Amino acid sequence: MRDGSEQGFTPRQHDVLERALELLVAGGERALTTAGVARAASCSKESLYKWFGDREGLLAAMIAHQASKVRGFVDDGAVMDRDRFCAHLVGFALDLLQVLAGDVSLALNRLAIGQASREGSRLGQLLVEQGRRRIDESAGALLEAGKRRGHIVYQDRDEAYRTLYGLIVRDLHVRMLLGEERARRPETFAARADQAVEQFFALYGVREKERAETA
Repeated sequence: MRDGSEQGFTPRQHDVLERALELLVAGGERALTTAGVARAASCSKESLYKWFGDREGLLAAMIAHQASKVRGFVDDGAVMDRDRFCAHLVGFALDLLQVLAGDVSLALNRLAIGQASREGSRLGQLLVEQGRRRIDESAGALLEAGKRRGHIVYQDRDEAYRTLYGLIVRDLHVRMLLGEERARRPETFAARADQAVEQFFALYGVREKERAETA
């Protein structure tokens, strides 16, 4: 398996992965063949093998591509006041809700759940490695940046992140996977994101008085 996701994708490869994800949503796992993807993306099977390797490599790239729709964060050392940090957290929450609610993510997760008891199936593992873990690492970097700048305080970054994730997602993803359309209403996501960040700050935020005392 070739994991092309580690090096980033070209615009053409992004387009191919989008076509592959559309095939998966429309036709399920059986539609996801090399010939089918090549036809839908107007490319050769040889190009697919060159870019992504085998079918598992293609799946890994599809998952990494989907995870990249949750905007990443890299700390460049720039000034980031509390409002800016909050905006980053809200942006992360919105991206996460929108991606989880999308047809593609739901199709991938349902497929992984359906294959969980199948011997030799690695889709669930790929979702963790190429999807969830990438999102978690980026969000963890954001929390570390917030802590360094004195906006939040925690003893265990991973625990703080799990709290943030739980406040954002709650039981929505389960309800989405079970087909509850009300849980997928995008017009509710902004309010949910704002509420989650507000509650997160109630638990981990550094108050102005505390910041002044430690300055």
